[in-house]
Amino acid sequence: MARTVPSEELNRQFDNATEVKKLLEDRFHGRTPKAFTHTYGCQGNVSDGEKMDGLLAQMGYEFTDTPAEADFVLYNTCAVREHAEERVYGNLGRLKEYKAANPDMIIAVCGCMAQEGHVADRLKKSFPYVDLVFGTHVQYKLPEFLLRLLTGDSARIFDLTENDDDIAEGIALHRTNQLKAFLPISYGCNNFCTYCVVPHVRGRERSRSYDAIMAEARDLVKQGYKEIMLLGQNVNSYGKDFRETDQFARLLRDINDIPGDFIIRFMTSHPRDCSRTLLDTMADCEKVEGHLHLPFQSGNDRVLKAMNRHYNREHYLELVDYAKSVMPDLALTSDVIVGFPGETHEEFLDTVSLVKEVGFQSLYTFIFSPRVGTPAASMEDPYTREEKQQWFEELQFAQNEKATELSRAMQGLCYRVLCEGHAKNGKLQGRTFGSIMVEFDGPDRLVGKFVNVRITEPLTYILKGELI
Repeated sequence: MARTVPSEELNRQFDNATEVKKLLEDRFHGRTPKAFTHTYGCQGNVSDGEKMDGLLAQMGYEFTDTPAEADFVLYNTCAVREHAEERVYGNLGRLKEYKAANPDMIIAVCGCMAQEGHVADRLKKSFPYVDLVFGTHVQYKLPEFLLRLLTGDSARIFDLTENDDDIAEGIALHRTNQLKAFLPISYGCNNFCTYCVVPHVRGRERSRSYDAIMAEARDLVKQGYKEIMLLGQNVNSYGKDFRETDQFARLLRDINDIPGDFIIRFMTSHPRDCSRTLLDTMADCEKVEGHLHLPFQSGNDRVLKAMNRHYNREHYLELVDYAKSVMPDLALTSDVIVGFPGETHEEFLDTVSLVKEVGFQSLYTFIFSPRVGTPAASMEDPYTREEKQQWFEELQFAQNEKATELSRAMQGLCYRVLCEGHAKNGKLQGRTFGSIMVEFDGPDRLVGKFVNVRITEPLTYILKGELI
């Protein structure tokens, strides 16, 4: 069971933050130091970034969007795909000239990618101007790390501590979005899919206390947030480490019962733990959006077994059928891996047929990316990247056809939409209760409010509408 970081340790970090603030005031002679932070990857990473930004604000930093003018640069990284890692290395390379112009600049790399030993070794050898590298388990120690660097106690710091137990509560967050809030309910993962590095860099699954989550949810509603996104690598298994069943369904009901006008969303569900109780709860709770992100990854049973996904095609389709029976207007989205090692084209076609059968509003599709340390990285893989790219395009074509069909069925229908802001074309935009983006004309004062919109032009992945 998860252990909350002792208050004595957190208070020590807050004291460290005060010491850092004093040191920065002396170093910059009244000028406010600037921090540039950038997060790659999932919403969980973004939520982690809000905590570290909160600590940086406590230490006296203000934030800038330009790394060239920053005194502290932090890249909060993702390890799920190779492309994300290469982007980090590329951006770090560009920092070299900024560090040469400003030798006092502190450069830090943290997060999932930083937790990997081979990455830390590369950073140590190839990027000598990177001062601080720390993993996912010690993010709350950022004040301590900066204090050691500023006082000269350490020239460079590499902390890849692995701790699957501690959860740090009570850190003031720096949120930039005043409308939508992330609310983590669990950390880590116990599923160990053969392609996934997350359990290796995030640790075993551990749930936040029920009371801590509810207190934060009530506070978010009190502050006026209109959307609360519950986060976990597998939200469905929340509370299993408490030896309780259906705790996530209970959590949804209790947050739903908080007085106020807001939406509850959540990411991400695993089919293995998606129960009928959860689906019934979604159907019963008026604030829980009618959208379910349920990654299936492959439509072929042999491939699913090789992925260690713990369900088969039949089970997945049974879940979808039941979900649609209790929520007829449910919007489904999913993740798909194309070209898993050893997957044949015939097996891949089972994925295409599942996409056509289910009808997903959208898909997040990826060509297999081997991750160091995972079983899939060493599996025999006879197919070329070019062949997998052809399959990828075949899947996209099938999905686009289905998404267009689903969108056309919305022509003339009316939806309640949370107006989130402006699209690039200047129109207002927001999401339906099924998390589908809608653009419409209207006054700026509607931002942050719920409005009713009639769909006038349904496109494949976006809807155009008019205010009612």
